[in-house]
Amino acid sequence: MSAASRAPLRSNRSNRTAARVRGRAALAAGAAAAALLVSACGSGGTSGGGGQTGFVTGADGIATAEKGERADAPELSGKTVDGGQVDVADYRGKIVVLNVWGSWCGPCRAEAKNLEKVYKDTKDQGVQFVGINTRDTSTGPARSFEEDYGITYPSLYDPAGKLMLRFEKGTLNPQAIPSTLVIDRDGKIAARTLQALSEEKLRKMLAPYLADDSGTSEK
Repeated sequence: MSAASRAPLRSNRSNRTAARVRGRAALAAGAAAAALLVSACGSGGTSGGGGQTGFVTGADGIATAEKGERADAPELSGKTVDGGQVDVADYRGKIVVLNVWGSWCGPCRAEAKNLEKVYKDTKDQGVQFVGINTRDTSTGPARSFEEDYGITYPSLYDPAGKLMLRFEKGTLNPQAIPSTLVIDRDGKIAARTLQALSEEKLRKMLAPYLADDSGTSEK
């Protein structure tokens, strides 16, 4: 066989090898994207606590900060899923339960009715629920989610996750979808969990702040 006739064979082998390499790279990239999606919308975790953070995460996955060690909640305001306006600062003096969710998120669907039930049961006790809808590219799916699960409290529309980035690192910041935070009557972040909540666990998370009925206690 001449050198000229062998050249196409070598070229074909090189092309097949390159194709296999590209295929493996694409497979790895797909697996990485899938892992990222799972980590972004899963059952949560117990990250944080200890060191210089000023908070401790319990075995139940609920992290809490003592008075005097709580960080101020950032400015959280803007348009809501239904076209209104919300500024969390307007609820100063109330306990605010802040839930980060997406209509595409399975655990968010699992906890939605629990959130609404507890909201209805506690809103007359000075508790306000506020959602932050994120990663939905339009408000249509988010509105459908609220209708399907009977959600009556407002949700800020934050498709790019910019509101989540306003929380300082090392504080009780939302790090997953879903995340739920309790902001005390002084506008400080008192508790956080990075998991879908049962009705029982949400009530347990909220109970200490309902018991503290003294209103604003520190500035």
